Amino acid sequence: MAQLPALLGVLIGTVGTIVATSLADRSRWRRTQTVRWDERRLDAYAEFARALKEVHATSGRLLPGWRGVPVDRERELANLVEADFRHTLAWENVLLLGDGPTVTAARAWRDAVWAIERVAQGNPTDDLSALLHRANEARDHFYDAARDGLGVGGGSVAQATLLQGRLGDRNLPSTATRPPVDRPAGSR
Repeated sequence: MAQLPALLGVLIGTVGTIVATSLADRSRWRRTQTVRWDERRLDAYAEFARALKEVHATSGRLLPGWRGVPVDRERELANLVEADFRHTLAWENVLLLGDGPTVTAARAWRDAVWAIERVAQGNPTDDLSALLHRANEARDHFYDAARDGLGVGGGSVAQATLLQGRLGDRNLPSTATRPPVDRPAGSR
């Protein structure tokens, strides 16, 4: 009987150590999983942005009067089909790993770039400058949502206002009078 308090103390100490170790391990595992998924989410967002920006840039080269540089239209249309394919693959990762606000912002950016792509493929519009600005604003919203979801600080990285000023300097033509161009097989 004299040793009972000592045995109870050892038993309580052992149970306390097991519980504390278990809680610490569980917390460490959760932190590791959070970091792991944040890294994958960051990779998915970056790949999506790169792929969609490639579609945007390729479409831009096909726009009437864009930078005054002649392009091989057939080659650029083929490049656009390939860029669309890479974008589609990257989009699936955003859908799988992205949080709700980032997926919504990514969808808005994707839709804005698709509108520019349609013009590049020959569908007329009266206000190309507005479409380009819409895509730039949507990109800003995507980056804001992605940075918020990943916990990245540092303030705004918005570019749309700066780019709007540059677009205004270009005085882009209307494409409303331009006839549609046959699209390559496999494109939207």
